[in-house]
Amino acid sequence: MIASLPSLVSRLRLRQLRLLIALDEHGSLHKAAEHVSITQPGATKALNEIESAFGARLFSRTSQGLEANDLGRCAVRYARLIHSDLAHLREEMLGILQGQGGRIAVGTIMGAVPMLVDSVARLRETQPELGVEIVEDTSARLLGLIDQGRLDLAICRTSVSQRPQAYEWQTLRQERLTLVAHPDHPLVGEQAVHLAQLERYRWVVYPANMPLRLVLEREFSQAGVEFPRFALETASTFTTLMLLQQDPHGVALMPSEVADASIRLGAVVALPLRMQSRIEPHALVTRQGVPLSSSARLLWDALTADASTAR
Repeated sequence: MIASLPSLVSRLRLRQLRLLIALDEHGSLHKAAEHVSITQPGATKALNEIESAFGARLFSRTSQGLEANDLGRCAVRYARLIHSDLAHLREEMLGILQGQGGRIAVGTIMGAVPMLVDSVARLRETQPELGVEIVEDTSARLLGLIDQGRLDLAICRTSVSQRPQAYEWQTLRQERLTLVAHPDHPLVGEQAVHLAQLERYRWVVYPANMPLRLVLEREFSQAGVEFPRFALETASTFTTLMLLQQDPHGVALMPSEVADASIRLGAVVALPLRMQSRIEPHALVTRQGVPLSSSARLLWDALTADASTAR
């Protein structure tokens, strides 16, 4: 039986977590002990203490040395996360003491990437020592990272959460959508296209229940056209573009800011589809009741100012 959280907190030490990482990297007690600057008997004792604290075996002893089992791989993964968080903590504290920018972790959905990149670039002109980690993902996953404290803030949609009251947010802007296709698509050059014309082409769509997928499903339903049955599903911008570049008959609905950047690069072209539905605006989100750091507040202010200017 896995030990309780209070038991783990009272018994585990950071040095032991370093040993877990070293054991996974070297597969040998002797080499891991050297890496963390302890004796081999000390490493053996520490590993026994770690496994005793968890109440489970984490490594299998083999003729080749030590190999993490499923529980061990899980423990090592979280040991690395804790080590990384401590490194980020030290980096941010040094930045504060030295009067520098500190560090921000910010998440974004695909459609807000251009806006975020512009704001970060302008902010770094005045805060050159500012460290910024950018995570692109779906709204649901970004909110999960905010819940875990791994993101300071995110540009996403709170409606996908079952508890939107857990967040503070400020609406940034209404998102526009553009239908894009391979530059050699048969409908390039048309004055207007309709969903009935697009039914037979190969679609790249967002996964089920994502806001952009729901908008597209609503468009098909209102037009009385069957939703594509064998569409390719992905939430990745890069994957979508690669799929369209490989298929002259492919089409996809994308946020207009992302589509515009891709069109300028010649990766895709826009098809003139008039959309009837509107998508929920994206918002700047953080945890309810958790004050932002001074660095995160600078980015919050920059994003909201840029959004106001763009309206």
